[in-house]
This record gives sequence, C-alpha cells and structure tokens, in this order.
Amino acid sequence: MADTSARTLRLLTLLQSHRFWPGEELSSRLGVSPRTLRRDVDRLRELGYPVEARRGVDGGYQLAAGAALPPLVIDDEEAVALAVGLQVAADNAVEGLAEASVRVLAKVVQVMPARLRRRVEALRTVTVPADWRVDTAARIDPDVLTAVALACRDTERLRFRYEAAGGAATERHAEPHSLVRLGRRWYLVAYDLTRQDWRTFRLDRLAGPEPTGARFLPRTLPTADAAEFVRAGLQGLPRPHLVEALVEAPAAVVRERLGTWAEVQEAGPGRSRVLMKADALEWPAMALGSLGVDFAIASPPELSALLAAWGERFTRCTRADGRAESGR
Repeated sequence: MADTSARTLRLLTLLQSHRFWPGEELSSRLGVSPRTLRRDVDRLRELGYPVEARRGVDGGYQLAAGAALPPLVIDDEEAVALAVGLQVAADNAVEGLAEASVRVLAKVVQVMPARLRRRVEALRTVTVPADWRVDTAARIDPDVLTAVALACRDTERLRFRYEAAGGAATERHAEPHSLVRLGRRWYLVAYDLTRQDWRTFRLDRLAGPEPTGARFLPRTLPTADAAEFVRAGLQGLPRPHLVEALVEAPAAVVRERLGTWAEVQEAGPGRSRVLMKADALEWPAMALGSLGVDFAIASPPELSALLAAWGERFTRCTRADGRAESGR
C-alpha cells in the first residue's frame, strides 16, 4: 500500500510539472506497466484530480482544469487569495521572488476553474498598487504572463503580437526559452523562427500569446544563461541619464529604500554614493527627495537644474497669497 501511495503521489507530481505526458514515457518514469499506470490514473480521478487521457499512437495523459479545484490543501477562497498574492509577488522586484511566483502561478491557473479565474481577474482589475514606485506602464496582463510561462515550461512554440519601441506591431512565431525579470520589467527570451535568431521580448509589449501545440527541442543559448542574454541586449539601448549623488545617510539605510532601483555604495562614515540609470530625471529626483536627508548631485547637471526649478516652484506654492507665511 505504501508503494502504491508513493507512486500515486509521484504520478501527481509529474502531471503537475508538465502539460502533457506520453503514456509510454510516463510508465517508464514510474517504472510500471501501462495497465498499472491506468489504474493509478483512475485512483487520482477518484480523489478528484481531473486527469485527461488521449488514446492512439500519440496517446498520453495530462492534468486539466475541472469543474472544481482538485482536493489540494486549500479551498476556493484560499485559491483566489493565492493567485492574487502570487500576481502581486510577480509584480514585485524582490530578487528571485518574482520568477518563483510566476512558476507557481502558472501551476495554479492551469487547474483553476473558470469561476475562480473570474474572481481573480475582478480583484486584479479593481486593485490599485499603493507603492508610488511601481511602474504602471510596465505592468502586464497575468494571462499573458502565465501563458508564456507555460509555453516556456512545456517547450511549446508560441505565436503572439509584438509592438516594437517605435510602435510598429508584428506577428511573431517563436520557441520560448525563459522568462527573466530585470529591474521593473519582464522579458521573454526566445528563438524567433521568422528571423532565425535569438530575441528578447518585453512582456508589456507582447499580446495575444497562443500556444501552437507544436513541441520543440530546446536550442542552446548563445550566452551562459537567459539573464545574461537580456542584460547584453539592454546594454546596447540608449540610457539618457546616469545619475550620481552623495547622500548624507549610511549606505544600509539608503539601500533599504532605493537598493532595488539603484546601486548604493559606502562613501565614508554616515555617507553613501547613489548611482542610477534613468530614462527621465523626474524619477531620480523623487527617489532622492523621498529619503528625507540632505544630498548633493554629482551628475548630471540637468538634474541639479531640475531640482532647482522644483525648489523655486515649491517655494512659490508656500508663499501663495501670503497664507503660508502668515500661518492662515
């Protein structure tokens, strides 16, 4: 009995880790005959797991969405909370957490019934992030995120629409390799079948991902890993502003507030050096101002001019009609 239970749990784990398993390969993995595999599948179905079977030469098994969630250790309310929480974590920039959250989110969504998906979508739609540092322009549809994640996991070719930086939209057919989170954005690393070369796609510019059902053998990346490939591509993009500032606060304190978005270095007792790359100067101005301590701009001079203009404007606001000076 113990061997049968352990094998059934192993079968469930395999079905949850892959979209579709050929019957012969699944039997080999478990070390059982096709007949024993069928009995184990029936046992999972009795427990409420929606296992679908495909007959014929290319037959096999897959875990599909059912009328209700399989009897996991969570109920409907917890499943909705889990999916919403994972999406929030996927939007978060905590190193290592976002990628893991997407992998778990893809597993949950794969077996989540439609009625629960609608609740998750409703909650996501009406939820506004309270953190002003969130880049709302870079937020992506969770359905896009999970569809691409599943295609990467299952080595399944994907079709999608992609909008380039200049606004031109094209239809793409690609072999997805990996999802990478860098800074505030998600990137798909894939082999573009039309251009016959590796490409990086920003997920906030990707729409309508459709799995084709065609599997492929993974190709070898031209770099050590997917993150390195994305970084190499981004290095060639123009970065208008490199900001350097000396902040009158310990590096540990500054890093706690800005470490996700900036490089923070020690610059002497109680001082730190902050380095940022930014497309616009308004963000570094807001970030440095939020620290609540004195700082000096080393570069670029345009940021100093912007802060000076802001300072004059704010001062004028406090003196409007003399109200601020008189205390009225």
